[in-house]
Amino acid sequence: MNALEVVIVGGGMITYDLILPSVYHLQRTGYVAGIKVCALDSPPLKALKNSTEISEAFPGQDFEAFPSVSEPEENKYPDLFKEVIAKMKSRQLVIVAMPDQFHYSVVMEALKNNQHVLCVKPLVLKYEQAIEIEKTAYEKGLFVGIEYHKRFDRRSLMAKRSYELKQFGEFVMGEAKLIEPYLYRSSNFQNWFTCDKTDPFVYIGCHYVDLVYFITGLKPVEVSVSGIKGKFPNGNEGYMWATGRIRFENNAILSVIDGLGYPDQAAGSNEQSLQMFFEGDHKTGMLKHNDQFRGVEHSYLDGIGCGGSHFNYVSPDFYRLVPWEGNGFKPIGYGFDSVSASVTMAYQIENEVQGLSVADSLVKRQEMIKDVDKKGIIATPANSYINELVVEAARISILNDGDIVTIEYGQNPHVKLRQRK
Repeated sequence: MNALEVVIVGGGMITYDLILPSVYHLQRTGYVAGIKVCALDSPPLKALKNSTEISEAFPGQDFEAFPSVSEPEENKYPDLFKEVIAKMKSRQLVIVAMPDQFHYSVVMEALKNNQHVLCVKPLVLKYEQAIEIEKTAYEKGLFVGIEYHKRFDRRSLMAKRSYELKQFGEFVMGEAKLIEPYLYRSSNFQNWFTCDKTDPFVYIGCHYVDLVYFITGLKPVEVSVSGIKGKFPNGNEGYMWATGRIRFENNAILSVIDGLGYPDQAAGSNEQSLQMFFEGDHKTGMLKHNDQFRGVEHSYLDGIGCGGSHFNYVSPDFYRLVPWEGNGFKPIGYGFDSVSASVTMAYQIENEVQGLSVADSLVKRQEMIKDVDKKGIIATPANSYINELVVEAARISILNDGDIVTIEYGQNPHVKLRQRK
């Protein structure tokens, strides 16, 4: 069985908190061979190399840094990822962990060089780009996974099955919240999370739109997003808060509240939840997921929470490093499960086609990709395309003061700003 060479493009928060530890564990369990991490400059790479938490969890493991950590911190290398990807053997794996607006160029660069892809959500900001990625990857027999990790939450999987069994009824009304910590405003977010590029709904609210679609199979048809602007410490202006209203094809409505403003000293590292109501035959159903604490409360001698708080609602379900039977610590949770599913799928594809002719190999690859699309657990361009339509509509809406944007499907799905009367 041939392990995959992995290149991670982006060395920021998600790479530190989830992706690199997950890939390290997949390396020591045989799915991943060498690991390279490419970033714009050296500081985030130094932070990864010098992390006590990561080195204690994965003793003896390391990655090759591009640029080198010895490079002066002020030097920037915006196109270095192209050189790194170009030198890879064909049909390995590129993980895209860049700000939203750079996803398209990095994903297409990986596909051009015949690499499988795992991309953090959202895949891209335009529906047409998602279709181009899907078509290009399928023609080459390359797998593209999107890291919508809430699909792997056990409670989401339970809800999906219960909805399919008609145990809830039909979705009619829902509310979701995802408020990230205030301290995000002092991170690298202030350099790219600007009004003209993205907003809290696009960045994190898309998780819950995807989740409602994942559970119910209902397509969004109407989007309205309003935002509240603020200044980052460096003076850049961004949307600090956003609220979205999504109407689905059965006329159901989901409200989503997002922001970069959960108090640093509060008990949870964020605030996130989903509540859905359903209509049945002379009765109603309900689903409520409090995702931020999961019933676990810890109070520490010293403040060690996200913002240094002593009392914490601790979620053991998304991602934690815990003792295991091997050396160091291992990652657990649906965040790891999501990364693992895409990495191991690319691994399975490559090992299934060993010994086949070029023509037979392509047929087998495409069959496996279609199976993943149909199964609908791992998000792919084919089974999560509604997210690109919602994101595209959301950006138009928030830049037009919350005006409604419709999503039209059929042979040529597209979004359209509804004209005010």
